[in-house]
This record gives sequence, structure tokens and C-alpha cells, in this order.
Amino acid sequence: MSQTRYIAKSPEELPDMEATLARSGLEFMQDVRDGKLAGPPIGALMGFWPTLVEEGKTVFTGTPEFSATNPMGTVHGGWYGTILDSCMACAVMTRVPKGSVYTTLEFKVNILRPIPLGTEVEAIGTCQHAGRSTGIANGEIRGVSDGKLYATGSTTCIIMKMK
Repeated sequence: MSQTRYIAKSPEELPDMEATLARSGLEFMQDVRDGKLAGPPIGALMGFWPTLVEEGKTVFTGTPEFSATNPMGTVHGGWYGTILDSCMACAVMTRVPKGSVYTTLEFKVNILRPIPLGTEVEAIGTCQHAGRSTGIANGEIRGVSDGKLYATGSTTCIIMKMK
């Protein structure tokens, strides 16, 4: 399995709706992970990428750097929220059928401890339910080398049949 990072540099490089709807959510996420489809630029901006994709589960690996700090010099809560939203919503996406799309309706984040700058973490998203119109997932951020739990999250997504 390749880990080629193909990040869209313009809107034209992102998959269009036809390309999206031609795949199941699992196939779509595998193609992004493998570099067959362009990934969203938010991953490059925030310093994370999907490294594991399977039905009902995704893992995003990332390292918060100085550019993600708040005025106190610690990792901004938005970084935690962005990587958790990504792994949890994409876990739901792996259960979305061909011809459908999804989007986040709401998500919640609990930050348990600060992530030291330069610490590689995994954000693990697990889909608890994917029905006809909603999906629910949980997530956690853990240190790769120390296994420490840094944050948890939960999300509700809407699933929409497009064709």
C-alpha cells in the first residue's frame, strides 16, 4: 500500500462530484490515501495525512508544528478539532455507499493534555453507526511513541444520496 501524498494545489485538482459518486466512500478514501486522488489542502496546511483506511476506521498521522500554536505557544485547540473532525468524519465516509456523500453536522472535542510541539500523533476515527441519513463516530488522538491519550472526540454526520 502506497503512502503517496498528492495534495490538491488548485480547486481543479480536487475530485469532482462525478469522480466522488463513482466510488464508495471506502474506495474514495483508499484512493486519497494511496495518492490516486488528490487530498484536500487542509492536510498539508495542518500537517496530517490519512495513513490507515479500512471499513469503519481511519487513522490520520500528524505532527503539530509552531505554525499551529496559540498566543501561549501551545498547540491551538483548532488543530485538535481539525484532525479529529477529519479522522472521525472520514471513518463515517468509509461506510457511505457509492452514489452518496456526507458532511459533518456537529463534532465535540475533549482536550486532555497538551501535545508537545513536534510530537507525532495518530488521530483514530471509528464509525459507530452509518445509516440511511446519519453517521456517528468517535475519535482519539494518541502519541505514536508514548501511546498517551491527548484528546477524544465525537461526531454526527449527515449522509446524502445523490443518485
